Amino acid sequence: MPAKVKHNILIYEGCNYMKNRLILSTLSGKSVKIEDIRSQHDDPGIREFELNLLTFLRKISNGMRAEVNETGTSLYYVPGNLEGGEFEHDCSLQRSISYYLEVALALAPFCKQSLSVKFKGITNSTLDPSIDRIKSSGIPIVKQFLGPAYEIELRIKKRGVAPLGGGEVHLKCPVIRSLRTLQLLDSGLVKRIRGVACSLRVSPAISNRLVESAKGVCLNFIPDVYIHTDASRGAVSGKSPGFGICLSAETTTGVVYCGESVSPIVPPGGLPCIPEDLGKEAALKLLDEIHRNGCVDSPFQMITALFMALGKQDVSKITTGPLTPVMIQFLRDLKDFFGVKFQLEFVKEDEDDTVTMENQVTLTCIGIGFSNYNKPVR
Repeated sequence: MPAKVKHNILIYEGCNYMKNRLILSTLSGKSVKIEDIRSQHDDPGIREFELNLLTFLRKISNGMRAEVNETGTSLYYVPGNLEGGEFEHDCSLQRSISYYLEVALALAPFCKQSLSVKFKGITNSTLDPSIDRIKSSGIPIVKQFLGPAYEIELRIKKRGVAPLGGGEVHLKCPVIRSLRTLQLLDSGLVKRIRGVACSLRVSPAISNRLVESAKGVCLNFIPDVYIHTDASRGAVSGKSPGFGICLSAETTTGVVYCGESVSPIVPPGGLPCIPEDLGKEAALKLLDEIHRNGCVDSPFQMITALFMALGKQDVSKITTGPLTPVMIQFLRDLKDFFGVKFQLEFVKEDEDDTVTMENQVTLTCIGIGFSNYNKPVR
């Protein structure tokens, strides 16, 4: 549903895409009001993890103001100035650390000071991309917009799965003056597959079962497959038992695709998850992502579009796989907050061919020249 504008405040309905709209509000400086938050639910109102996100935004910025009505079904958000700095953040156990990490990566380059955050909570969950996926395919795309002179450090100190978490992740991200303009049109061919299988508070043999199952699928397509195991024990193994696997495929042009699976929370009396099924599921998800054939891993289409829009006043062009529902709505929201329009074209097999590729879409836009005036020009 398109935004309404009243007294220079953008007004949306519903809780969907709240995180993305708060990111855009913070960067644009435009206040936003979100109404009817789960108003039709049996348990209406804003959730604890969304309030926790507002706490994180308050830590990373100065002067931010958020007002929630008595029933919790309406949020009025006034953005502050991005400060950055060094701090800790205890994430809500309703969502993983990745939920907050995606916000940090979108905002950190435009802060006044370099951002250094110690996140505590869940590192691997079924709701969000894992830390391994962000490290393998999310960080590289952000680095391309920042440039080779800037380094992003993401370290997994402890792993933790739902429901109790216990994980710890450290992020260090520099500030920049302006983003680079990118032209990413060739996804290349897959040349190798890597991965990590983790097991927490369960038998280390489970990691090996995950590896063997995933390799059994991947070796049918490429011989260069290596998956290492991470069997955490003691204090670094979190507070709940669980296991998971993340696979990454690197192409000849440096594009990285990922597929992953994490053991769900088994209810009392429910059937346990079988490691072999989980390993095969991750491998099939990786193959599906490769089939999409974009230059960006699907969960990071949004941050790619954001940095394209905020880039220099020049043409950015990137080929992706099929646009996710989150991406489609984000492109609409970008127009509301920044007035940026993207041109979308299906990729043709040949320049003179009228036949389009099944999966690929090319996104083109002219950046607005967004600058971080806290960062001096080199």
